[in-house]
Amino acid sequence: MSPARKFRDYLTKDLENPARAAVYLSVALEEYEADGNQEAFLLALRTVVEAHGGIGALARKTGLNRQHLYRALSGKGNPTWATMDSVLSALGFRFAIETKPQEVVHQ
Repeated sequence: MSPARKFRDYLTKDLENPARAAVYLSVALEEYEADGNQEAFLLALRTVVEAHGGIGALARKTGLNRQHLYRALSGKGNPTWATMDSVLSALGFRFAIETKPQEVVHQ
């Protein structure tokens, strides 16, 4: 088994834990805020989906079409708010609003 495959298996197993998955997604979201890379965030979300039973299980939980979910959670996906809400809810997460940390201006 390749080192990459071993890591992927380890990561998937680790993300079965909801608290670890929440941290993983929070970091991915912070990175998205910093660099605007939506593709990386969607792929992180898809990794969590895989750890929680995969796209098929997600489709059953959300009532959304599997093909729609594959497209929405692909690197080039552009999911709607409703799709994201359904996906996060099915995974046991929700959207939350918090204030941004204030940037320190050095003079």
